[in-house]
Amino acid sequence: MARYSMDLRAEQTAVARRRILAAAVELFTSNGYLGTKLAEVAKAAGVSVQTVYNVVGNKAALLKAAYDVTVAGDDEPVPIARREVVQAMLAASSGRECLALYARMARALGERVLKLQVVLHGQAATGDPDLVAFVAVTDRERRVGAENLVRHVGERFGLAVEAGVAADIVWNLTSPQVVDGFVSGCGWGWERFEGWLAGALADSLLV
Repeated sequence: MARYSMDLRAEQTAVARRRILAAAVELFTSNGYLGTKLAEVAKAAGVSVQTVYNVVGNKAALLKAAYDVTVAGDDEPVPIARREVVQAMLAASSGRECLALYARMARALGERVLKLQVVLHGQAATGDPDLVAFVAVTDRERRVGAENLVRHVGERFGLAVEAGVAADIVWNLTSPQVVDGFVSGCGWGWERFEGWLAGALADSLLV
């Protein structure tokens, strides 16, 4: 009976967490981080503010958790590196195939998270410490991803430029500012952006 009670409590907590994160993503995207209160997230999720604190944490922790689940596309405890698209990239037989798969992944991530990124990066310019720290962390995470890609491409297929320069290229071409500039600012749409990114990366990185 005790085991059943513990399992039920864990399931209820997981459900509450998903509802809280979904509400946070919607509100942070529509109202911004600065314009969203924890009470509003709690109300939208149908829980108390204390439950938000207990299940996720404070507002800064909520932002990072909501962002991470949006990037991943779900709240399953599976690292990005073990996701199917990344495994396909690692198994690619050519550099162009690998980078085309990377561009496909970048598109999928962008379709999920770009609107939220644009809002948060814009508000970070106000100097809010939570948002400044958030942007620093997410930029660093993207840099690690770029470096991992470059390392793999270099070892498997060879690079046309020094590894640090290659990572700079990947990191900048997939930045929220660049992606939004093409997709929204220039009206390219996601399919065209994906094709361009795959070609630009291959032409810049490969021997």
